[in-house]
Amino acid sequence: MPSDTNYLDYQDFRPISGRAVLLFLAVLIALIVAASMGFWFFRLVLPPLVLIASLYGLILMAAVIALWPMGRQALPALAVRGVRWKPVVFGPLATLALSIGVSQIGPDVESMKQIAELVQSFGSTVASVVVLGGVAPIVEEVVFRGLLYGWLEGRWGWRAALLVSALAFALAHYQWQAAGWERLAYAAAVLPLGLLFSWLRWRTNSLVPSVVAHMVNNSFAVLSAAWLAP
Repeated sequence: MPSDTNYLDYQDFRPISGRAVLLFLAVLIALIVAASMGFWFFRLVLPPLVLIASLYGLILMAAVIALWPMGRQALPALAVRGVRWKPVVFGPLATLALSIGVSQIGPDVESMKQIAELVQSFGSTVASVVVLGGVAPIVEEVVFRGLLYGWLEGRWGWRAALLVSALAFALAHYQWQAAGWERLAYAAAVLPLGLLFSWLRWRTNSLVPSVVAHMVNNSFAVLSAAWLAP
């Protein structure tokens, strides 16, 4: 249970069922398989950013389908609820400080180059911020701090939910195209952010602070990459 129960009445908590998580995975795989031919064709004619936005659209669609049977309980289960202003303000500040600190390690520099290439390929910084700084964080938080965290917390408690959801978030950022040890280094660089986002989710029992922090972090990365791009 969150250490500060003033944020909300914790009795309104509705756990995510394992069935919902399995349904999400099954629907997501089915959607990706069904759309794979389209992705293969359109990658030749559409900018990568459009394909990324389409992928996040499929992920969000799978989440909606998986949670649909829960009806009105879906939003409380995802911890979509109001929260005090302090976590919403200081969460992003802590995220930026942590992200800047981690970026000094090295692997994150290459990821900044990749973001810059995405911005250049689409030719619009605004659209890149909308997709990478807006859509992507919302969908990722729904999946990792909503679905996954909610299921783990209801089954094994908040400690397992915090740790496993952060690890899953980091592994989702594993860079298959990188060389050698750098593949894991990318994921390791993301892990501190995953732990912070999961901590915000636990501390407030709300998805709002982690979503806002994630959006600020990604938007900052996109704007920085666009600014530094030649």
